[in-house]
Amino acid sequence: MKTRNAFAIAVATLASIIAYMVTASGQADENSAPAYLNKIPPGYRDWKLVSVAHEEGNLHSFAAVLGNDVAIKAYREGKLPFPDGAIIAALHYSHVASEENNNVFGREQSFVPGAPTNIQFEAKDSRKYAATGGWGFGHFSPDGKPGGEALLKTCAPCHAKASRDFVFTRYAR
Repeated sequence: MKTRNAFAIAVATLASIIAYMVTASGQADENSAPAYLNKIPPGYRDWKLVSVAHEEGNLHSFAAVLGNDVAIKAYREGKLPFPDGAIIAALHYSHVASEENNNVFGREQSFVPGAPTNIQFEAKDSRKYAATGGWGFGHFSPDGKPGGEALLKTCAPCHAKASRDFVFTRYAR
C-alpha cells in the first residue's frame, strides 16, 4: 500500500511539474526580450503610406504612418491580428504655417511639416514580445538615438487600448 501511495504522489508531482512548465513556457519572464526596439529598421523610408495623422494640443504635429510589406498586406486584407513580421512606422514632425502657400491664399490656412520630432515603430513578433501583446515598440530622436526605457514602458499600456491589435492607425485607401 505504501508503494502505491508513493507512486501516486510521484505521478501527481510529475504531472504538476509538467503542467507548470507548459504554462510558463508560453509566458514572458524577466529574461525575455524587452518590449522595445533599440535599432531603426533598415529601409523604412521606402515603405508604403498607411495614413497621415495630425495632432493638436501640446503635440502640434503631423505624422506620416508607413508600413512594411507585411503590414501593408494585412491592412489591405483587413487581417487582424497583424501577422508576425509586420512593422509600422510613424514619422513625426512639428507643423508650421506655410508662408508661401498662405501668401497665395491670402490668409493663414496652409500648414506643412516643420522640423522632425521623433520616429516611432511597432513591430509584431508574438513570441519575442509576448509580454506586450506581441508588439515591440521603438521611439527614436530625429538623429536616430533610441528613447529611454522609462518612455518606452508607456507604449504597450497605451496601445493596449487600441481596438485593432494594439494599432491605432487605420488604413487610408
